[in-house]
Formats: sequence, C-alpha cells, structure tokens
Amino acid sequence: MEDLPTLEYFLNNPNAAYWLVLAAIGIAMLASLNVKMTFAKYNKVISEKRVSASEIARQILDSHGLYDVVVETTHGKLTDHYDPRCNTVRLSESTFSSYSVGAIGIAAHECGHAIQHAEQYTPIRIRHAIFPVVNIANRTWIYLVIAGMFFPLFPGTAMIYIGIISFALTILFQLLTLPVEFDASRRAMAVIAGYNILQTGEQRGARKVLKAAAMTYIAALLVSLAQLIRLIAILNRRR
Repeated sequence: MEDLPTLEYFLNNPNAAYWLVLAAIGIAMLASLNVKMTFAKYNKVISEKRVSASEIARQILDSHGLYDVVVETTHGKLTDHYDPRCNTVRLSESTFSSYSVGAIGIAAHECGHAIQHAEQYTPIRIRHAIFPVVNIANRTWIYLVIAGMFFPLFPGTAMIYIGIISFALTILFQLLTLPVEFDASRRAMAVIAGYNILQTGEQRGARKVLKAAAMTYIAALLVSLAQLIRLIAILNRRR
C-alpha cells in the first residue's frame, strides 16, 4: 500500500496542490447541497405550536431585552442574516412567515448573532477589530500574487510573499467566524429548548439544519486552506 501524500509533498508540488483545491471545492459543493436538502426536508415539518419564524424571532429578541432590533424580510432563499450596521435580523422569504421547524431554527440562529453583538462576544469583537485590514487584504491578495509571477525574482517573490500573507489574514477571519457561528447555533438551541419553542422531536430537526449550515463554513475554510497550500507551492517552485 502506497503512503498517502504528505503536506510537504503538496507544498512543493503546485500541480498536486491544484487537485487538492479541486477536492476541497467538491467538499464545499456537497456541503452546500446538504444544507439545501436538509432545510428543504425540515421546512416541510410544521411545528406543533404553529408560530411563524418571524414571531419566534421577535419573542427571542424581546426576551433578551433587544427591543430595538428589527425583524424584517429579505429577498431570496437561505439569505437569512443579522446586519449589525442597522441592528436588523433579516429573514429570507422562505423563512419569515414559515411555521416550519427548519425556518424556526434558522431564525433563532440569526437572533443568536444579535445577542452576541449585544453582549460583545469576544470573537465578534476581534473580527470587527481586524475587519478593515482583512477587507483590504481580501481585495488585493490575488493581484499581488498574479503581478509577482510576472516580475523578476525580486521584487516578484516579495510581492507573492505579501499576497500570501494577505490571503492568510482572510483565513484568520474565517477561523474566527467558526466559533461565532457555532455559538450562535448553541444559543439558538438553548433558547428553543428553554422557552419550549419546539417539542423535543422538533428540536432534533432544527439542530440538523443548523449543523448542516455550520458545515458550509468548515468546507469554505478547507477551500481557503487548500488554496493557501497551492500559493505556497507556487512560491516554493519559483524559489
């Protein structure tokens, strides 16, 4: 039986690293498909109390004293999010008026983000602090890498170095996103159980939807890590 390729192998072989990126993208596509299928399944399961997701969101926010947080609808499907800039929980058209277990789980999750902001949850504070730098890095890393490949050894190599460091900053932001998302789901399920919003069997469905959504963030991180390996491999070959 042949040994599996090591990290060193990928770091020194751009072509192999390219296939690693493709494999990671495949995982991300599967994760995206899984969350859509899981939500579709539990969006058909109507909660016993027949209270809409938007009403549940309002109840959760009010129970935490967040009366100033607005709950409104937004276009699209699974486009639910919390916007801290205008203190608004936006629920997609497939969620807002739905009585389903899946929709209620997603609404509670977004309320979890609102609660995090109100309590100044540490990972969110760190994300906010580094966001201006990460935003610039995310816009410029690819141009630095491409430009560096067309310049001579110096300054081309230096430009690729800076591009890779910039890209690594975006990965750091993704890493900080994971605890934020997991904590929002934990808060959501705690509120759902504590206030008896869903019955025990219904809670399992909501939890599956949130776990499927969390996997998309993990998959996106895997894609970025694979891309980072490929960038380093390109740099190593150039050197």
